[in-house]
Amino acid sequence: MTSPKPDAVDQILSQWNRERPDLDVSAMGPLGRLARLRTHLSREIDAVLSAHGLNSSTFDVLATLRRSGAPYRLSPSDLMATMMVTSGTMTNRIDQLEKQGLVERLPNPDDRRGLLVALTPKGRTLVDEAVTAHVANQERLMAALTVEERRALDALLRRHLSAFE
Repeated sequence: MTSPKPDAVDQILSQWNRERPDLDVSAMGPLGRLARLRTHLSREIDAVLSAHGLNSSTFDVLATLRRSGAPYRLSPSDLMATMMVTSGTMTNRIDQLEKQGLVERLPNPDDRRGLLVALTPKGRTLVDEAVTAHVANQERLMAALTVEERRALDALLRRHLSAFE
């Protein structure tokens, strides 16, 4: 494996090391790179979702319903828990998707006062098309890494994320 060329984060670290040699700024490297990568990756992902008339928030709702399995219905509270958003945010997202005919609210047979959010046939078709493009895009975005490097990165990120979750 060849060493990558220096990047913008290297320049920042060099400047801090010069100006504040008393500080250990080594954690700034991976955190800065993760932040910069997030910006680049989000831009690329948003472009693919936008081509399907979606944004990351609306895609998240549709994808969560789709991967929940038939009959592709969840309670609003189950959706909220999966996406870690407030009830107001979830209500707004559901309202938007319902206006577009992508989801519908149905009575919950297990709770007379409750509702379920369900994918409509139009919503299922759209999310299936979008997720196919999304997965292909993710593969493209990870193409700079070998399979082994991806596995190693995934393991490291899983371990780091588990410290927060």
